This record gives sequence, C-alpha cells and structure tokens, in this order.
Amino acid sequence: MDSLGQFALRDVFDVLIVAYVLYRVMLLIRGTRAVRMAVGLLLMFVAYIVARQLELRTLDWVLSNVFTYFIFALLILFQQEFRKALASLGRTPFFGGLSPAVTKEPFDDIISAATAMAAERRGALIVFERGVGLKNYIDQGIPLDAVITYDLLFSLFHTHSALHDGAVIVQGNRLAAGSCFVPLTTNPRLSRDLGSRHRAAIGITEETDALALVVSEETGGISLAVDGKITRRLDAATLRKRLTELLVVEDEAASGQSTGTGTPGADSSEEDE
Repeated sequence: MDSLGQFALRDVFDVLIVAYVLYRVMLLIRGTRAVRMAVGLLLMFVAYIVARQLELRTLDWVLSNVFTYFIFALLILFQQEFRKALASLGRTPFFGGLSPAVTKEPFDDIISAATAMAAERRGALIVFERGVGLKNYIDQGIPLDAVITYDLLFSLFHTHSALHDGAVIVQGNRLAAGSCFVPLTTNPRLSRDLGSRHRAAIGITEETDALALVVSEETGGISLAVDGKITRRLDAATLRKRLTELLVVEDEAASGQSTGTGTPGADSSEEDE
C-alpha cells in the first residue's frame, strides 16, 4: 500500500513537472512566429500517426525519415526561442547576485539627457543590461567604463561624435561601452515606418532580457523597449517609473523582496533613421 501511494505521488509530481515545462514553452513562443511553425510540426506528427494506423507505407516512410532529423530541425527553427530559454535558466533567485545592481542615482542624468536629446531631436539608443550579460556586444563597441553623467550621455549622441552611431550599454551604474551594434528585429509584423534604432531596441530585447531606451531623431519621441515590445511617447515621469520598476534594486531586495517587472504596452510605429 505504501509503495502504491509512493508511486502515485511520484506520478503526480512527474506530471506537474511536465505540465509546468509545457506551460513555460507556451509562454515563451506565445505571440511569435514559432507558434505557426509549432502547429505545422504538430500536423506533421498527426499525419505520421495516421499513416502508421492506415498503413500508408510511402507516407510512413517519408515522415519516418523526416523525423529522424526532427531534433536538428527543432534546433534550427526555434534557435531564438532556445537561446532565450537557456538564458532564462540563469535568471533565478540563486543567481540573482550575478546581475549588476542598478540604483536610482543615475536615473536623473539618464532622464535629463533623454529629454534634452528629445527636445533637440537628437537620436539615441541606450541599452540597460539586466540578468543576461551583454559582454559580446560590449566587446564589439568602444570601451568606456565611465560614470553615468548627463554631460557624457548628451555628448556621446552628438551628431558629430564618433560614438553617436550604435548603442550605449549600461552595466549597473556605469556606461560600459559606446557605438555598440545590436541585432535588429526580424519580426515581420512590425510597421515599416519603424526606423533602425527602434528595430535595434526591439531586437536586443528579443534576444536578451535587456531594456532599451530610444530617442527618435525624426519625432523627438522617447520610447522604451522590453521583451520585444515597445512603448512610445513617454514623458519624464513615466520613464522614471518604468525604469524604477524594471531596473532598480531596492534596499529590501537584499531581504528577499524583488522589484516589479511589468511589460510595456503593445508595439507601435515611429519613424527614425
């Protein structure tokens, strides 16, 4: 009787783990092009089962050979989703100390610089590192390792500055590097009016858990991208609130409390260079 109860409990635990994994996979691919590919693969699997049951030998042989390389096909088709899933494994409470802590002090300079650049319609892209390291992008840029100040940020994105192209990457409370080129999004559903800075902001937040602040050179609007979505027309107060929610490590976090991680609203188009 004890062994039966232990077996049933183990089965329940097993089912719960599988259900949780499937749930996380569904959340990961929800709203992406991977959903349609997953449906296509599921239909192929159903056709394979039907072919086996009805003894359709030719179809059975073709699908059997296709599924021989099924794992490789999954790795190729869902490479972006796999990268995000593997990266998210490190974003657990056990590894929280690996993320650079961001405090409120630099926000005044960042927000002041962003609003001043917006007033002059000076394009800018500032990427904030969170749990997933951005070292590969930092290494490709110009190293700065500088304290975040209004004057430095404002001058970096001056039209005649050698570093105005590309992104500035923030690690903790320091500017790690400038003139960093990050991947552009390949999302086909985005508006064609969306410029390269905004596409880069969305792209880096699709690949990693980083945040990306964009100042439009065309409209002077301030936008914030996170999780592959972008929120436009932010004023200074709203920008401060969002950065605080998504970046700041509060003092009570050391005692086990965490900050909010809300997701911005849906993507909308904005012109930029």
